[in-house]
Amino acid sequence: MTGLGAVFRPQLAPERLRAVARVADEVGLEELWLWEDCFREGGISTAAAALAWTERVRVGVGLLPVPLRNVAVTAMEAATLHRMFPGRPVLGVGHGVQDWMGQVGARAESPLTLLREHLVALRELLRGGRVTSTGRYVRLDDVALDWPPEQPVEVLAGATGPRSLRLAGEAADGTVLTANTPPDGVRRARRLIDEGRAASGRTETHRVVVYLLAATGSGAAERLRNELVAEGVGAVPDLGVAGDAQAVADAVRRLAEAGADTVILQPTGDEPDPEEFVRFAAERVRPLVA
Repeated sequence: MTGLGAVFRPQLAPERLRAVARVADEVGLEELWLWEDCFREGGISTAAAALAWTERVRVGVGLLPVPLRNVAVTAMEAATLHRMFPGRPVLGVGHGVQDWMGQVGARAESPLTLLREHLVALRELLRGGRVTSTGRYVRLDDVALDWPPEQPVEVLAGATGPRSLRLAGEAADGTVLTANTPPDGVRRARRLIDEGRAASGRTETHRVVVYLLAATGSGAAERLRNELVAEGVGAVPDLGVAGDAQAVADAVRRLAEAGADTVILQPTGDEPDPEEFVRFAAERVRPLVA
């Protein structure tokens, strides 16, 4: 069955998260995803709060920009969440928006090298390993977590370009694709991810998570169109969906057929009722998605 979730977008004030998270938990939404967009809301802090306010919904963070973090800190925070809320956190890491990374003095000369080194060290630390690394960016001297997760956990990587997608297949447990990825883009991404997996001898399951920009209710088509134009992708076919539950479910199905394991419905930045959007996803779209 295709996994389904929704995003709490950081255009909403942090104090709105509690109500949205509780609705997600009450209506049976599978996954509630959060973003760490500069300079809005922190990914780990919001994830910890959402997990504490709920009982069952999985809480994803997509993505934590690796230039902002020492990998040991990423591992400590991830492990803490996994120990306190077993089976419920889902953490993804990525390059970050390069302009934002430049604003804070953290822009890497080789984002791909940084992400590779971060992924390798992070996954080993979360497995309970002891890591010494003398890489270009990640430098650890005999580092191990005192409290690693008690069960294996997945580390996802955000990727868009060919080299990043191959790296995700090689060094991550799953891949997060943006809402600017149409079904054909998902197929292409799957091929590149599989190339990376084959090159590194990976045979275990690799989950692909895709955001789907979605709008429903009054003014849905106009809100969707305005956001796509603002993102510079208004002319790209098969991006986003506006309409009722059946229209959204059909769009989810097209992404699933292209290779998505989980589709996360992404409301427009001006979504008028985020609680109702979560309810719509869980109660009206989920029954229509196989």
